[in-house]
Amino acid sequence: MFNMMKTAILMAAITALFMLIGRWLGGQAGMMLALVVALGMNFFSYWFSDKIVLKMYKAHEVDDSTAPQFVGMVRELAQKAGIPCPKVYLIDEDAPNAFATGRNPEHAAVAATTGIIRVLSARELRGVMAHELAHVKHRDILISTISATMAGAIGMLANFGMMFGGRDSEGRPANPIAGIAVAILAPLAASLIQMAISRAREFEADRGGAEISGDPAALASALDKIHRYAQGIPLPAAERHPETAQMMIMNPLSGGGLRGLFSTHPSTEERIEKLMAMARGA
Repeated sequence: MFNMMKTAILMAAITALFMLIGRWLGGQAGMMLALVVALGMNFFSYWFSDKIVLKMYKAHEVDDSTAPQFVGMVRELAQKAGIPCPKVYLIDEDAPNAFATGRNPEHAAVAATTGIIRVLSARELRGVMAHELAHVKHRDILISTISATMAGAIGMLANFGMMFGGRDSEGRPANPIAGIAVAILAPLAASLIQMAISRAREFEADRGGAEISGDPAALASALDKIHRYAQGIPLPAAERHPETAQMMIMNPLSGGGLRGLFSTHPSTEERIEKLMAMARGA
C-alpha cells in the first residue's frame, strides 16, 4: 500500500512539474505540443513493447511440449494471481535475469534467461516468476509508459526553452539565465522522479510476488543469488539496449552511490530486507 501511494504521489509530482515547466517555458501551446509529441512517441512503444523487447533479446516462445515444468509453474502462479496465463519465453543467455512485458494482463509475456533457470532452485525460480506476474497484474508497463511520456515531454519543453526562451505570466520574455537553469534542471528532476517511480514499482512487485508465491524468503534468496551471479556475467542485449534494463528483475547496469538516484531498481540489500521482514511476519 505504501509503495502504491508513493507511486501516486510521484506521478502527481511529475505531472505538476510538467505543467509548471510547460507554462513557464512554452506557454499553454508549447505545453500541449510537447505532450502530444511525447504521447505519440510512447504510444507505439507501449502498444508494441512486447514484440520489440522480445525480439531484442532473441527470446523464443515455449509451451507444454518444450518446457513443461517452467510453463506449468507460470500457469499455476498466474491462476493464484487471478490473471490470464501470459505467453512464456526463454532467452539463451548465461546471465540470470527475467522480465515481464505487454500492454495489459490479456496481452502479456514473461521471459527468463536459461541462466536463471540453471542457477536458481525451483522454489527460488517460482518466487522470481511470481514477481514478474505481479508486474503484469499491477499494469506496471502502463505506469512506466506514462511516466516516460511525461519525462519526455518535459525534456522537449526544455529544448523549446533553450531555443526560444521562457515567458512570464504576462507573456513577456523571462530572465534568460533563469531559463537556461530551468531548461537544464527540469529534465534532471523529471528523470529522478521517473527512476523513483520505477524503484517503487519494484518494491511493490516484490511484495506482490511474495504474496502470489506465498514464499517471500525464496524470492529474497533468489535476489541475493541473481545479484551475486550477475556481477560477473554480462547480459549483452541489455548493454546494447540500456533502456530495457528497467524491465529486468535485477538491473544488469546498476551502480551504487550517487548513481543509485538514477537507478531503476532499489538496492538488492533493501529488497531482501523487506522480503525477510515479510517472511518473519508470516
